[in-house]
Amino acid sequence: MRKLTGAIALLCLFAVGQASAQQPVNSLKGTVSDTLNKQDLYKAVVSVLRVKDSMLVKFARTDVKGRFEIKDIPAGKYILLTSFPNYADYIDFITMTDNNTVNIASISMITKAHLLEEVVVKQNKSIRLKGDTTEYNADSFKVQPNATVEELLKQLPGIQVDKDGKITAQGQTVQKVLVDGEEFFGDDPTLVTQNIRADMVAKVQVFDKKSDQAAFTGIDDGQKTKTINLKLKDDKKRGYFGKIDAGTATNDFYNAQLMFNKFQKKEKLSVYGILSNTGKLGLNWQDQRSYGDNSSDIQFDDNGNGYYTSAGDDLENWSGSYSGQGYPKVQTGGAHYNNKLGDDRQTINGNYKVMDLAVNGANNTNTQYILPDTSYFNTQKQVFNNRITRNKANVTYNMDFDTTSSLKVMADTRFDHKITNNSYSTQALAQDSSLVNQGNRQINTVSDISAFNSSILWRKKLKKKGRTISINAKENYNITNSSGFLNAANYFYKGSVPLASQVTDQYKVSANRQLALDSKITYTEPLSAAASLVFNYGVTLNNSTSNRNSFNRSAGGKYDVLDTTYSNDYKFNILTQKAGASFAYVKKKYSFTVGNTTGYTNYAQTDLKTGITGRRDFVNWFPQAYTDYSFTTQRRMWLRYNGSTSQPSLQQIQPLRTNDDPLNIIIGNALLKPSFRNNMSFGFNDYKALSGIDIYSYINYSTTDNAFASRDFVDSVGRRVSQAINVNGNNSLSGYFSYGFPLFKAHTNVNLNVSNSRYVNEINGQRNVTESQNYSLGASAGRTVDKLYANSISSNITYTTSTSSVQQNAGIHYWTYNIRPDLDFYLPLKIQIHTDIDFIFRGKTNAFDKNNNVVFWNAWIGKKLLAGDALVIKLSGNDILNQNIGFTRSVNTNYITENTYSTIQRYFMISAVWSFAKGAKAQPTN
Repeated sequence: MRKLTGAIALLCLFAVGQASAQQPVNSLKGTVSDTLNKQDLYKAVVSVLRVKDSMLVKFARTDVKGRFEIKDIPAGKYILLTSFPNYADYIDFITMTDNNTVNIASISMITKAHLLEEVVVKQNKSIRLKGDTTEYNADSFKVQPNATVEELLKQLPGIQVDKDGKITAQGQTVQKVLVDGEEFFGDDPTLVTQNIRADMVAKVQVFDKKSDQAAFTGIDDGQKTKTINLKLKDDKKRGYFGKIDAGTATNDFYNAQLMFNKFQKKEKLSVYGILSNTGKLGLNWQDQRSYGDNSSDIQFDDNGNGYYTSAGDDLENWSGSYSGQGYPKVQTGGAHYNNKLGDDRQTINGNYKVMDLAVNGANNTNTQYILPDTSYFNTQKQVFNNRITRNKANVTYNMDFDTTSSLKVMADTRFDHKITNNSYSTQALAQDSSLVNQGNRQINTVSDISAFNSSILWRKKLKKKGRTISINAKENYNITNSSGFLNAANYFYKGSVPLASQVTDQYKVSANRQLALDSKITYTEPLSAAASLVFNYGVTLNNSTSNRNSFNRSAGGKYDVLDTTYSNDYKFNILTQKAGASFAYVKKKYSFTVGNTTGYTNYAQTDLKTGITGRRDFVNWFPQAYTDYSFTTQRRMWLRYNGSTSQPSLQQIQPLRTNDDPLNIIIGNALLKPSFRNNMSFGFNDYKALSGIDIYSYINYSTTDNAFASRDFVDSVGRRVSQAINVNGNNSLSGYFSYGFPLFKAHTNVNLNVSNSRYVNEINGQRNVTESQNYSLGASAGRTVDKLYANSISSNITYTTSTSSVQQNAGIHYWTYNIRPDLDFYLPLKIQIHTDIDFIFRGKTNAFDKNNNVVFWNAWIGKKLLAGDALVIKLSGNDILNQNIGFTRSVNTNYITENTYSTIQRYFMISAVWSFAKGAKAQPTN
């Protein structure tokens, strides 16, 4: 476009001149300047091109004062292209009307040298790219008055938001949403996207957030988090704003929400409160890994740190969150404070949350187990009634002493009080439908969980450029106390004839403590302007205790008879020393990093009841290599490799005996060897801002030597005994490709997701190889016309297949189809109509012949009132057809599981949403 020959240009100008001879006089004028260097640009070329075919219409050169004027331009839509040697091209869209002069006050040009790796593209949907950061100009994307950030994100190319508020950018799930670079209410992105107004946002930035260490040294350590940062407008950081949302519905459903924010330049204060039983608000908590999980095990992270996590057996199987199963009732609230002090050298960020969540419901799980010579069909019905009260707080303090040194201190704490009540009834049938076993279990427990975690990071840049040193120290302290009752009765059959029974009536008490201390020092030494060496050394100490006692009921009715088989008292001490070195080479267009971390771990387990101590020493290797290459600022590819050693876990070597599920028994294997996993990935991204075409793709392959697999033996009464073993031949391959492009003025996307896995295990003494494939093809399109409509549609087709070598004729093959239109219409009198429909069609399988198809339809109609459309009255319907069925399906090694569960269905609600502001007022859409 920029290199048209003089002959073609003259011909085009002659043709256009002839065609426009009879047209009304229209002109375009303005100035071109370098605003950074404060100078006018002489003989800059300003070209006008037709939008539909990019053909040159007219052009002009600027005079000595940077001025230009182009006359006799026919009415229509055009691309304005401004060029000057050694400067980045400036692109804009203009519309010419009859007998009109368009006056562009100033076109600001930026030198390529100053721009570095930036490309500025200004169009009707402005996008700015720098390295791996994509920045959207929020005002260029039209949304309705008082629209939320979530509604804004739905308009941005390359970003998708599903019906639950989950955000996907460039094919990857967004894990953090920041406000002006700082966390906002910690770990819940929806509190930002559903409560901050879109008109407050100046820029939306999408990038891979590096670790604090990588951001400091500039050397990639492979730790990245897909992140969105919202840069607020300066004039919106003064005053207060918020909203009140309240509604009542049929079937005793209700919803109430208050959000209040007060921003004063660099200081931000926010509070919120939610009361709801619709399952849509206040439930998107994502606990940090530092709080531990609910399983007892010794694990190793990707850096070679050893740690022990402990809680309980089936008494503590509820995570304390809502995932769509059952009927929730939530009361939650929180506060957020952020401020910058001392000429922005100090930053403090704090969050507090409190939640009371009750969930009750039921689910039904059907499982087919495939054995070499037969199959079993298991059915489990569960009724649950759970409740948790949670208090959670965190604070982060940053101090920049000067331009060379900084200090970051973080602390967080959590207190949970959890009550769970679960009833199970199970039944297993043989292939001929004869009864194999059946049973009932009742589990009730009360747990108290507390955690305190802290970290401190000091960083210092030394005199030589690129030479740095940093010291990081972390502490994690967790306490879990629980008590509860287990009542179980299981009956075993042969050919439906009773064989035996097993009855358990116990009171269980457990107490677990964990203290982990982790320290690390990192030093970087520059070899040249592009090359550096990184050295690190760290020590991790993890001390834990696990005490569990099971009491049988005595003749007097009290639980005072200790069951020594299912009682234990252990102490665990894990000491890990790790050292690593890496080489990094960073140039303008490419970077390369290669290195390895080696960890030496001493593990000691002491049985406090017998005094017996078991010890193991082992070495872990963690090699890694990364390379990135940027063809242009919009086109980038990367290749990554990482390897990791995994030691056998405590549960695999010597599991703590439990009796919560007598049909599934785990035994240890002291002869297990360490496994080693190789993982390789390749990615390619390309974005053409002018044409609106984007490509995001990646391929990932992993293989494991001496992988940990399961050796299962299922007896004639359906009991399964499992033992961990080492196998070879496990691998997985996955790939993703996304292509976005404009089609009929709608942004359209087509994507392909493919996965293939091979898993080896043993079943009843026979080697079993399970080959599984998953192929998914998706497409979406969306278009917004200001004040008329904002419509989109997405669809997905998935084919799943899985075959086990023990019974290849019992393979699993099925299709899943999903179509979702999402439509908004803006009518006169400030009336808005919204509707979204999920058409979900699930194919039958060889094991289960139910389709479980669903048409899930939601809709609402709203009327906007008051100045600035501050009040909206809504009448809404949820699951209008009353077809919402909770359903999941999973395919594993030699079994397939289908789970149906109770979930929220049809209700009709009337609600009001009032948005208020002072100082940071909402701006109506033009």
